[in-house]
Formats: sequence, structure tokens, C-alpha cells
Amino acid sequence: MSVSSEVVLRHKVGLHARPAALFVKAASGFASRITVENLTKRTAAANARSILSVLSAAVQMNDRVRITADGGDKPAPYLSIISEMNPFLGVRGARLSLTHTDVLQAQLRALLRAGAGHNLKIMFPMIATLQEVYAVREQVDQARAMLEASGANYARKVEIGIMVEVPSAALMADVLAKTVDFFSIGTNDLAQYTLAADRTNAGVSKLANALHPSVLRLIRMVIEAAHAQGKWVGLCGELAGNPLATPVLLGLGLDEFSMTPKAIPMVKQTIRHFSASEVRNIAERALALSSATEVRAYLESVAQ
Repeated sequence: MSVSSEVVLRHKVGLHARPAALFVKAASGFASRITVENLTKRTAAANARSILSVLSAAVQMNDRVRITADGGDKPAPYLSIISEMNPFLGVRGARLSLTHTDVLQAQLRALLRAGAGHNLKIMFPMIATLQEVYAVREQVDQARAMLEASGANYARKVEIGIMVEVPSAALMADVLAKTVDFFSIGTNDLAQYTLAADRTNAGVSKLANALHPSVLRLIRMVIEAAHAQGKWVGLCGELAGNPLATPVLLGLGLDEFSMTPKAIPMVKQTIRHFSASEVRNIAERALALSSATEVRAYLESVAQ
């Protein structure tokens, strides 16, 4: 689901660091995947949530720029998608891929061929049920079989992972962990689905707070289930790059943080500040609180 608009930049110094940072901040508030292309210089589409990526577009005065948003509210022109009353609860993520298996097969074969000679990891988004995991794994097997039959060189060692973004996946993590190689928790979507608050709706977006104890408890559930099966867990979303949340996530046993480059120094500094026993105590205390406001206040007191 995609929508785009073209503009000509008139600022005399172009899209320099300060406006680029403001643009990235605005883009990060949306569920859609937003990209920027410098049509004048014919640059590749840049991730609008990454300041380095946006700056790499080298947008100068009078350059024509295309901004594209691909998310849960507009149909992508290259797929036949029916209009939905609530696309965030509709055909998206793995559901969309399994609806258009011809596109999925082309993508999987491309991944497998590009990963030849390397350790390839493939992660599927918006998994809600065990049956979806079986279905996407079957698609991977089919793509492998086609490449094998054609004699093409492709990646032999492949890890299959899923995004844990909906409560059903978190609650069934003990079952799902037996069928995948890793989890990546998407806290932005997990928070909005858990708290029934659309984070793109200004009227309720503040409710979709990943520091809410209900979300933190689901994160703990996922990590414990994965570790029980010897699997690792990553976490992406705004929470991963928030230094306030770092001790809680460490205390819960998170294995990998995924964040924008600018967030790394502060998170690393926070990690160095606490011992293993301290973060476990912080996590236990945070999960015992009753609201996101209380959790934030507690973590702010700990950070001082």
C-alpha cells in the first residue's frame, strides 16, 4: 500500500542535517515505510527513518525529490489489494505475502541466490499463528527446490525468524519458538495492538506506549520462551533505542538491540553503567508497576 509525492526543494542549503533530522523524526512516527529519492541525482530510495540514509540522498537546492509512504493505508500499485476498512487488522505482512505467493517466491529466490556462500537470515513480519509459520516455511522450501532443480547456486544455511508484533504471537511464543530460529520483537506494533491504540491517530497515540507493563510482560514472555528452546531474541522499534528502557530490556534477557545509529552511543553508555544483577532487579520492579507513567518515572529515577 503506497502513496508518493514529488516536490522541488527551494531551501538554499538543501536538505542539511537539521531539517533532515526533523524529517526523520516525523517519518519515524508513522507505521508506513517512508523513503526519499533524489530524482535529480537519481539516487536510490533512502530510508526516511535513518538520518544517514536521508543525508546520503544529497538533496540540494532545486533538486526534485520523491517521498513515498508504503504502509497500512494505501494500496501498492503493483499488487491487487482490495480496499479494507481497517488495513492494520487486514491483509498485511505475512498474510499479504501468502496471498501473493508469486511475488513471495521471486523474493525468496532472490534472497537465497544473493546469500550464496553466506549465513542467510530471513524474517517474516506480522506472524499471528503457528499455521502462518508452517506456510512461510513451506514457501522457503519451494524456493529452495526450484533453485536446486535449476542448478543455481544459493544459500544452504538459512535461519528463519519471525517478527513478534501481535499479542497472539507473544502468547504462543513457547509453541512458535520450536518452529523458528529466532524472534524479533516489534515493539511499535506490539504496543498498539496490545493497548488497542492506533499510533498514527493523534487522539490515542499516547496510549500506545511500549513501556506499559502489559507490553513489558509480553516481551518477558517471548524472551523466556525463546531461551527455553535455545533461540535468540532481538528487539526493534523505538523502545530499543531508548536509553531509559535499556536496563529493563537487559534485565529481561534481551539478546539483540536494533536501533538507528544515532541512538547507539547513549545505549552503550547505559549498558556500561549497570551490572547484571542491577538490571534484573530493575526489570522485576518495572514489571510490578501498574502504568507506563509509573514505569517511566521509575526508570528516570534510576537513570539519575
